[in-house]
Amino acid sequence: MRHLQKFLDSQVASGSAGALMHYQDADGPWVGASGVAEVGTAVPVDPAGSFRIGSVTKTFTATVVLQLVGEGVLALDDSVGRWLPGVIPAGDSINLRQLLNHTSGLYNYTSDLPDTAGIIRDRFVHWDPRATIDSIAVQPLLFEPGATCSYSNTNYLLLGLIIEAATGKSFATEIESRILEPLDLQETLIPGDATTLPEPHAHGYLTLDDQLVDISDFNASQAWSAGEFVSTASDLNRFYAALLTGKLLRPAELEAMQTTIPTDEAFHHFGLGLSRITLPNLTLWGHAGGIFGYRTWSYHAADAIHQLTLSLTTTTDDTPPPPAYELLANVFQ
Repeated sequence: MRHLQKFLDSQVASGSAGALMHYQDADGPWVGASGVAEVGTAVPVDPAGSFRIGSVTKTFTATVVLQLVGEGVLALDDSVGRWLPGVIPAGDSINLRQLLNHTSGLYNYTSDLPDTAGIIRDRFVHWDPRATIDSIAVQPLLFEPGATCSYSNTNYLLLGLIIEAATGKSFATEIESRILEPLDLQETLIPGDATTLPEPHAHGYLTLDDQLVDISDFNASQAWSAGEFVSTASDLNRFYAALLTGKLLRPAELEAMQTTIPTDEAFHHFGLGLSRITLPNLTLWGHAGGIFGYRTWSYHAADAIHQLTLSLTTTTDDTPPPPAYELLANVFQ
């Protein structure tokens, strides 16, 4: 597994503060780390540590939606307006499937997030998802629903609200009772307004005026059901293994989740809260995520024999993440 450690070291050499990986193939598991947990110290990254998973949260959200579909509570053809009447002007013309696979045409609210100075200044502010939706409701659709795909975090805020409307319970309660507790994912957290990460964790950073600012502690409620979760690599591997091998969804709903549409990249297709990336020798399912200071990739073969969860702690939000195809091809060589 020498190439895996070399890969992690290369990510740190390219500017990440730290990196950790949990990898598995037919030969068994490999766990490793590189870099430091906190800039200015010699403390190594703990590969068992917690990190912010960003949009990997979306697979959890989609799983609960599809469980409710399997129970007959929701249907993929239900309109947004059926469950959230009047919340968005186009609600009657957009269905749940289009939210799940990013074909709704809805404007992405994170396009209007503050600049780095504003993010740091307001890092402990609570965001209400309904207020966020209200703030972008005046934006016109980017395209007719279903016509094409455009990644939008707004879709998953709406799905969180629909889960609450359909069940009469909080989004966090549904995630905990349907996924976290049955799978014993004790290190996966829905932080809400809690701002600190569990120990151990590697620190993530933003750069402001050429100075590193530790952004590990912040209120991630602005991402809510689209990206607020905290987890570990071992928990994410266990979650995706359970999902892909049919332990969380019935066959019909898992098939729907894995029914994909093409994106601008030939190797990358969107499903329902799940992405498919096709390498020359392997097809992988999962999701990537980015949130201030942290980048995550969690991708897995359908039989869960091949698994990868990778977390990088960043020093700037300006550097684009490594391309997913290139990253996965380097690891699963």
